[in-house]
Amino acid sequence: MKQLRARRAAWGLAFLLWQLGPAAQAMDPITVGFALASAAASALTGIISYPKVYCYFAECCADRPVALVREELKKNFDKRLFGQHLVSQVVVKAVGGFLSNPNPKKPLALSLHGWTGSGKNFVSKMIAESIYEEGLRSRYVHQFVSTLHFPHQQNVGQYKDQLQTWIRGNVSACGRSIFIFDEMDKMPAKLIDSIKPFLDHYEEINGVSYRRAIFVFLSNAGAEKITEVALDYWKRGKNREELPLSIMQETLSTSVFNNKNSGFWHSSLIDRNVIDYFIPFFPLEITHVKMCIKAELKSRGYPVDDYMVTQIAEEMTYFPKEERLYSDKGCKTVHTKLDFYYDI
Repeated sequence: MKQLRARRAAWGLAFLLWQLGPAAQAMDPITVGFALASAAASALTGIISYPKVYCYFAECCADRPVALVREELKKNFDKRLFGQHLVSQVVVKAVGGFLSNPNPKKPLALSLHGWTGSGKNFVSKMIAESIYEEGLRSRYVHQFVSTLHFPHQQNVGQYKDQLQTWIRGNVSACGRSIFIFDEMDKMPAKLIDSIKPFLDHYEEINGVSYRRAIFVFLSNAGAEKITEVALDYWKRGKNREELPLSIMQETLSTSVFNNKNSGFWHSSLIDRNVIDYFIPFFPLEITHVKMCIKAELKSRGYPVDDYMVTQIAEEMTYFPKEERLYSDKGCKTVHTKLDFYYDI
């Protein structure tokens, strides 16, 4: 982030010096400082006239090359997302295909489901960072956490108005806005239906087009059903990688639609098929937990000690009780485990 701001500041200074011309080279630093101040106002007008130049040192609502988005997503998923073959396949293709379409018929809507620690927040973060360099800190990326922003069922009417106003205002400012809804399973029932018009196949609503926006929903709802299907495959001697997306999408959409605690209970978003992909995050096995530990060690600059990795992984808890096949916290507590073992 500091490098990004430094680069933008450098470009801003370079642009102002360019505005001053060759005479600036003969000035002493103090004179240049006064000259820069006097040139700033006129240069700003010039910058506005050159949006591509301006966007080098200030964040813009502008598209990054689709090839770069795909490359960044794939690279991050390969390095840091483990045990989620369907997620890697679907998200890269869905996001890349959507961004490459100059005239999408509707916004992109992704619903991510699975146990805590399986990678949902990581994937939403990577989607944001692949499109905007500042990621979740970008002014064009908006994150809602149900327990923080929508804590009271009795205020659903007020929340609906606020949510519609917020989305309308931000998409008006930037068509390529990203909206992330975390803890969907804790969202008051029927609240999410208020944004259904923004996700549907409308060219415009009151003069605003929402078709270039991206909506991402994160939920623990459906995790039991994902585990049930994955465990059944394991008991039949099949690999989880053999599970097709079509089966999991149908299973998930039905499960969350009929679950009163899903945030999507009898939701028009599902009934009207405006969610493009229901993406399952499988529970992580011990081999995947070890991969998380190794990745965290490398990110901290520590040597990878296989004995230590195994010891940490085996200390974590797993389910079902007899098989001890899946980590009940995924990779969520890996960093705290390493803090304990590598306390210096």
